[in-house]
Amino acid sequence: MEILPTISTFFIVLSAILVAIGWRFVVKKQYKAHKKTMVAAAISALCFFIIYISRTIFIGNTSFGGPEDLKIYYTVFLIFHITLATTGAIFGVVTLILAFKRNIKKHQKIGPVTSVLWFFTAITGVAVYLLLYVFYEGGETTSLLKAILGT
Repeated sequence: MEILPTISTFFIVLSAILVAIGWRFVVKKQYKAHKKTMVAAAISALCFFIIYISRTIFIGNTSFGGPEDLKIYYTVFLIFHITLATTGAIFGVVTLILAFKRNIKKHQKIGPVTSVLWFFTAITGVAVYLLLYVFYEGGETTSLLKAILGT
């Protein structure tokens, strides 16, 4: 299961790339291509979320395994990323709902904000992945179920 963080990070990066492509389509007034690309971006983000939540519940989250003097900075950065990701996801859902309800005026206003939030979410998500699995050896991994049940 060591590959799951890599797969989930792939999906979040893919979603950001698709958002960028979708943004380009809307600028070119290619609205059908924009819609298809943005739906694909949302599906990619959903794949990330499903993998992440499943891993968190059944396998666990990996703690920071880098130098102790960097742990506080990592923790602050992680909290920033989680806040950004949560905000970006909420904005994403609202943006999609506005589009599907054909409330294009509001969709056009919130869409660029959502896209920028999502780009930063993806960038900070990759940074978290690199810090946990590439630059440093990951720390302890404990599943949510084990933490709750004490097994």
